[in-house]
Amino acid sequence: MGLRSYLDDIAPHFEKGGRLHALYPAYEAIDTALYTPGKITDGASHVRDSLDLKRIMITVWLCAFIPVFVGSYFVGLNANEAMQALGQTSIDGWRGIFVNGLIGFDPSSIWDCLIHGLAYFVPLYITVFLAGIAFEVWFAAKRGHEVNEGYFVTSILFTLTLPPSIPLWMAALGVIFGVVIAKEVFGGTGKNFLNPALTGRAFLYFAYPAQMSGDAVWVAVDGWTQATPLGNAAIGEPYGVDWISAFLGNMPGSMGETSTLAILIAAVLLCATRIASWRVMSGVFLGMLLTSSLFNLIPSSNPMFDMPFYWHLVLGGFAFGMVFMATDPVSAAMTNDGRWFYGILIGFMCVLIRVVNPAFPEGMMLAILFGNLFAPLIDHFVVQSNIKRRLARG
Repeated sequence: MGLRSYLDDIAPHFEKGGRLHALYPAYEAIDTALYTPGKITDGASHVRDSLDLKRIMITVWLCAFIPVFVGSYFVGLNANEAMQALGQTSIDGWRGIFVNGLIGFDPSSIWDCLIHGLAYFVPLYITVFLAGIAFEVWFAAKRGHEVNEGYFVTSILFTLTLPPSIPLWMAALGVIFGVVIAKEVFGGTGKNFLNPALTGRAFLYFAYPAQMSGDAVWVAVDGWTQATPLGNAAIGEPYGVDWISAFLGNMPGSMGETSTLAILIAAVLLCATRIASWRVMSGVFLGMLLTSSLFNLIPSSNPMFDMPFYWHLVLGGFAFGMVFMATDPVSAAMTNDGRWFYGILIGFMCVLIRVVNPAFPEGMMLAILFGNLFAPLIDHFVVQSNIKRRLARG
């Protein structure tokens, strides 16, 4: 019996009147994720192309695996280098049970670095996915709605913004907060005005700052402390990394935010498939470029005033936020002109927070959430401007 036949055979148990009716959203989510829905439009349709919500979300999800694998490699590389410096040849705890026999923790081995990094990403992602999807299914069952593929994107993006050594329970709590408070209480996918992944991360940052910032959370080795280059820059210390290494991702940081190269490859794919808005990305970059260049002209004892735009691009979560977070089609601006203003606002706010408030050197997370709040207002003024212009022509 094939999988398609098996799903069809058990379908009556989940449909109305079946003993598992309450779990229909979970069944429907699995069925539509694996196969094209059985109910399709028979006649002419208003849809202009083959893109639907499922294909859009799955495309973003697949593109996110580019920074997943590159980021995991560098997480493993940084950890293996720290272990070598400490004279460690194995890791303790439950992770050691799985990986001690598979790898030798050699920093020069691609295999050792990749598997060591994945030993942190995979448990985090599984925990985040299961915790969040449970609440997605629960809300869908209560409302009689289907579970869509949007959570695939939320779960992987949220995981990629986390430090590698964050406790699993904390990651679960963060994603639950993001899903429930930022999305489900407003009606679910398509009705949220804040990015759920960033909302969950913001909650963790302010609720558990010791596990989300500082020098002890970025390299996945107990007892090893190392600041991120952005953290060093904020206090006037040497960055600790050259620009090429930072661009490639060889530096401490969150699971998937360090490699600008991997993120830009994903950006090309997302723009080529017309999934993500190039206007938003360009606006974010333009806002960052103009604001950082302006600060470079102002004499100041604050070392962040002197950081050029090309360092802002590769440090922290700027590139990741520009490509994956700011372009969220639900919480971003909808009009073409509005996307430019929305992106520029985010770029401006990111640099402003980084430079003027060195106690919070990252900036990108709060900048995007700030942009989310103003996106409806930006679209409103763009639409009103278009209406006035057309009336004037008439």
